[in-house]
Amino acid sequence: MEKPFKIALENGLTAPAIQVQSPEDLSTALRELDLHSPRPILVVVGGASKVSEAELNRLRLLFVKVLAPLAEELGASVVDGGTDVGVMQMMGQARAEIAATFPLIGVTPAAKVALPNRIPSSKVTALEPHHTHFLLVPGSNWGDESPWLARVASALASGAPSVTVLVNGGENAWKDVSENLKADRPLLVIAGSGRLADTLAAALHGEATDERAKELVASGRVQAIDLTESFDSLTRSLNEMFSAQE
Repeated sequence: MEKPFKIALENGLTAPAIQVQSPEDLSTALRELDLHSPRPILVVVGGASKVSEAELNRLRLLFVKVLAPLAEELGASVVDGGTDVGVMQMMGQARAEIAATFPLIGVTPAAKVALPNRIPSSKVTALEPHHTHFLLVPGSNWGDESPWLARVASALASGAPSVTVLVNGGENAWKDVSENLKADRPLLVIAGSGRLADTLAAALHGEATDERAKELVASGRVQAIDLTESFDSLTRSLNEMFSAQE
């Protein structure tokens, strides 16, 4: 396993990063990044594709008014995919907007993101510049990071409460959700945010036509709340999910 190094981000800040090759390296890697456990963990997965401007504004407020403040209040760490797109971008921007201090950890395939001393390529994606730490994991395709995302969350939680939140989401989000449910992590689906989130919300109401959705909902670990609910209701639902594990 390599030693941690600094990544220069687009906003002029730097963040520590480490590259891991094996799950056995994970606990050492987290210590090298000075990330301490146990602590509550919020895993954020999904996307923000095919969303109208009005819905996108509501989603941004979800991060600014609910997810980032809750993480700060709980003393939690937040784990997501780390790139400067979709829900990961909104998570980073929300953390900056409320001047939060919680660790925001991006877990992403090393081959898919822009890194120092690497020749720029149109095939790589920028890292979100408000994240505080990055774990670079094996893989040359999006979705290869999904099992690692769940492993990192479990290692950091180390028995403390942890919850996954799904906002929107495409094909790769199926893997993220499945891996986190396999780790026995409860899932809160933001119904009305589109795509996978709405598919799983429909399955909870017995309206599923997708066998994968039925299987995930059958875990008994999936709940849904509508995006149009008050932010107080959304915060309360998440707090209850964390409290139920204490």
